[in-house]
Amino acid sequence: MRPYDRLRFDGWIAGIGTSSGTRVVVGRWTRTPFGPFDDVMLERRDGHRLLLAPSARTAHFIAGTYAFDEVRVAPVRVDTAGCHWTVTAPCLHLRLVLGRRGALGRLLRAVPGPLAARPAWAAAVALPARLLLDTRTCGSAGAGRYEWYGAKDLHPVIAAAARYEGEDLGSLAPVEPPVRFGFGSTPRTPCVVRVTTTVAMGARHTPFGSPSGLAHP
Repeated sequence: MRPYDRLRFDGWIAGIGTSSGTRVVVGRWTRTPFGPFDDVMLERRDGHRLLLAPSARTAHFIAGTYAFDEVRVAPVRVDTAGCHWTVTAPCLHLRLVLGRRGALGRLLRAVPGPLAARPAWAAAVALPARLLLDTRTCGSAGAGRYEWYGAKDLHPVIAAAARYEGEDLGSLAPVEPPVRFGFGSTPRTPCVVRVTTTVAMGARHTPFGSPSGLAHP
């Protein structure tokens, strides 16, 4: 793989907080270089960051892009039925209820899909994303990688129930404090975002997504 190769991941990201202080980020990836898969990133109240990934290959890639204190290879499954999500893993059971798409979701859907997926677009909307959602759409990731998030839709999460290692995590709450897996957190308000994530493997990039040099040493 050349140092400026890019990998693209299409799917959905759900981010919620709980009244116990644990925050959970779920990835439901329908099209990736590794095939479809689901994963969970969880940060406990004490700051311990856990990755649950379904295979050694996906775990290796995700752990090389984000930062965790613990990585577990375990079956993760996301089932959807209308506005309901059910996330199951050996140590986690999570149920989400999505609300109706709001003004921001309608605005994101109005952007043509191919444009929304482009790294240059993610860079161009970085400031509005910080102002509206308090989140970042592009930045440096682990192992010299650079990442862009192209949001295409958004639904609020209006209800959630979660158990982690047999413990009830409490009621739905904002994602506060922000999770610390990568260069940015999910939005503070619990939501599910349809997204195209592009990861440049080890390249230096300009803010608008064009390679500007060789891989980091």
